[in-house]
Amino acid sequence: MIIWLASYPKSGNTWVRSFLYSLLFNKNNKADLSEISKIDQYPKRSHFINLVNEIDNLEELSQNWIKSQKIINQDNKIKFFKTHHALCNYKQSFFTNGEVSLGAIHIVRDPRNVISSILYHFSKKNYEEAREFLFDENKALGKKFDLNDLNANRNIFTIISSWKNHYNSWKQFKKNYLLIKYEDLLLDPYKEFHRLSEYLSKLLGSKFENDKINLAVKSNFFENLKRLEKANGFAEAIEDKKAGGKKQFFNLGPDNDWKKLLDIDLKENIEKEFEIEMRELRYI
Repeated sequence: MIIWLASYPKSGNTWVRSFLYSLLFNKNNKADLSEISKIDQYPKRSHFINLVNEIDNLEELSQNWIKSQKIINQDNKIKFFKTHHALCNYKQSFFTNGEVSLGAIHIVRDPRNVISSILYHFSKKNYEEAREFLFDENKALGKKFDLNDLNANRNIFTIISSWKNHYNSWKQFKKNYLLIKYEDLLLDPYKEFHRLSEYLSKLLGSKFENDKINLAVKSNFFENLKRLEKANGFAEAIEDKKAGGKKQFFNLGPDNDWKKLLDIDLKENIEKEFEIEMRELRYI
């Protein structure tokens, strides 16, 4: 059965995934970016081998979302998958359901900070382009397949929609649902990751010692992850088409503060567009 790590892009999913790797798979409870792929991403092209004829055909792909997840579950083991996919249905084909999923860890971040990360990570020309990305209800990633892309297996049609629609989609997943706010992780990482560990204990049927949890939390402080990436690289960092090489994946982190980065018009535009959701999450 699958436990989802679901989030809109640039919302802290990789941070949570790194913590889970440290807690569950590293005997010393240390962060290791070279091993983080043990918690893989869905969807990938390899998940649809022998299921589709045209993998870039969204209708054919969507008809096999559940089928591919049933195949993943054939060994009857619990697995974690990172996903940026919205919890949507396309022409009556649902992305996932409670039959193939054990639970969902839903990571959310203030859109006023998400927009700066989108600007950087997706190489947008300006905040206006980043705003269009954030607001686009038809937004999808991975529509073009580049054979020279080192992460080509990940480059698959992924529906994310707007920040608002993405959040509202995953909050409907009620089976073992856990909401985590990126801002709470920054404010008190020990408290929030302990809360996540308690959630895992119930689903996995095993208790984690406080010392092990604390080691995993400490090892995954943002500055340590940034140091590890600088020293050893990170396979999931994207190419910097302008400067060459790869962009720093762990970039601003806590220093990404909308109060310092956004002008008043953009701030108010985001708050107006997402007012209901931001009030619900107590961002405004």
